[in-house]
Amino acid sequence: QDGPQRKKRKSEVAEVDKQLDILAIGTAVGSILLYSTVKGELHSKLDGGHDNKVNCVRWHQDNCCLYSCSDDKHIVEWNTQTCKVKCKWKGDSSSITSLCISPDGKMLLSAGRTIKLWDLETKEVYRHFTGHATSVSSLMFTTVKPMNESKPFDGITGLYFLSGAIHDRLLSVWYIRSDRKEKNAVMSFTLTDEPTFIDLTVSEVKEEPVKLAVVCRDGQLHLFEHILNGYCKKPLTSNCTVQIATPGSDGDSTPKPVPILAAAFCTDKQSLLLVYGNILQPIIEKVSLNTTESHICLIRDIQKVLSLKTDVALTKVKTPVVNSDTKVLVPGIPGHSTAVKTPSSGKEKKKNKRKPGETEESIEERLGALDIDVSKVKTPGGLPQTDSFAVLLVQGLESNDAEILNRVLNTRKENVIKNTVARMPIHAVIPLLHELTKRLQGNPYSASLMVRWLKTVFTLHASYLSTLPDLIPQLGMLYQLMESRVKTLQKLSRLHGRLFILVTQVAASEAVQDVAEVNQTAKLVYEDESSEEDVSDDEMIADKDSDENWDEDEEKEEQSDEQDMTVEKEINGDSDLEPENESEEE
Repeated sequence: QDGPQRKKRKSEVAEVDKQLDILAIGTAVGSILLYSTVKGELHSKLDGGHDNKVNCVRWHQDNCCLYSCSDDKHIVEWNTQTCKVKCKWKGDSSSITSLCISPDGKMLLSAGRTIKLWDLETKEVYRHFTGHATSVSSLMFTTVKPMNESKPFDGITGLYFLSGAIHDRLLSVWYIRSDRKEKNAVMSFTLTDEPTFIDLTVSEVKEEPVKLAVVCRDGQLHLFEHILNGYCKKPLTSNCTVQIATPGSDGDSTPKPVPILAAAFCTDKQSLLLVYGNILQPIIEKVSLNTTESHICLIRDIQKVLSLKTDVALTKVKTPVVNSDTKVLVPGIPGHSTAVKTPSSGKEKKKNKRKPGETEESIEERLGALDIDVSKVKTPGGLPQTDSFAVLLVQGLESNDAEILNRVLNTRKENVIKNTVARMPIHAVIPLLHELTKRLQGNPYSASLMVRWLKTVFTLHASYLSTLPDLIPQLGMLYQLMESRVKTLQKLSRLHGRLFILVTQVAASEAVQDVAEVNQTAKLVYEDESSEEDVSDDEMIADKDSDENWDEDEEKEEQSDEQDMTVEKEINGDSDLEPENESEEE
């Protein structure tokens, strides 16, 4: 239950105890299940309020009232005793993802991307706040009383509340003023990743700081301690960061991080309850931390504590008796085929006739004995299909298995690469980019293969990457790598050109040397008798022609000389003028 409870009379205590054991669970279809934790069974079901996924459920202080919000843009007020809708109103133009009830129970905060403060009596908007760029995942009031105690308190004015959103590494703190002017956050807390779990100690006295415990998606816990006293421009950093890691002994020398799943303050407001390890079997531990240190790393040997037995669930599965050449498909992810361990006497073929007293094989067993390996039929060469490629890639990235990654990333087929990247989940995109960047720094052969993957990732997941606030530092190494490669391209192309010329010249000279020298002397000469007479006649004709040409050339030269003389005279002004004209000119 959010906020402090008001004091109850003795007659009310019995009713409260009945109500406190009920857990409200919102479903994806829009109904809300009320589950009794004491009886361990479903208490009742609330239907007819929402027609889409329920995002948040909040109990009101008077216990029989419940508020819920959904992707259908509506907020519903439920009466849990009659299991009917008390009131329903449209809360936003887009889906509403979070709710929070004020300490006095008269106001309600709702948030999709923008944050609205509603008056629960009139169901009207009391204040608007700008909110976040992405959908809000958490809303909480951080103070119960206003810090300025001189003015009378109306139950809401002067209070602070905080909000966190998905893909947002800032927790924003908002202040509810008496006027409607201020719509922006008054301060913010900076984190290493988006917040997944928030707990706080509510500030009741003016001098008492608010203590925040924020668990991020990367598995770290950030502790903040700050007195809320108005506007603060710079984002506030955490006083202390807590991480958990394995000791790194027993053969494996490298310590591995253990994710923190949740954290909550105990009643003394000093010690913390930490939830860490595996989601299926989490470990809860109470710790007292020395918050004067800026970074604390707790060493916990989680391997000895956590022992999940996976074989227990598979006890009912019967392994059919088949020969060694047979592969049996078992239930699992599409595209995966698991080879069943065959018995040692598998080569002996069974006869159709069965012995008396022997039970007949079931159809299921017969089907199991058939060779219907789908991947073997469809894809020659034993390569897995693209959907199993995507599964393999995610497994390889999570387990950091080089063998699996090499098998997937060394494929050359454009179609396989495209389908694999399209089918992989969004959360694996950044780890894949990091892996590709690491491999790009290797030998040029692998780099040329990685570039194909990079191109496909950027074309298919560009919209997701553009929404990440820390994209530039994530891709910084890749940018530098590309720049250094591009800088050397011009020099390399020049060198390539020079080497190409040299190689062609060497090849040409070798080709010339390889050709055998041809003997130019004639082996047989045949002379004709009439050849001398023909030669003399030809010489006579040639001489006549040359004489005639000589005369023509001389005449042409004389004509050209005369023309040159006249031109020179005209230029020099020595034309054949009369003596009178000459004197005039003088």
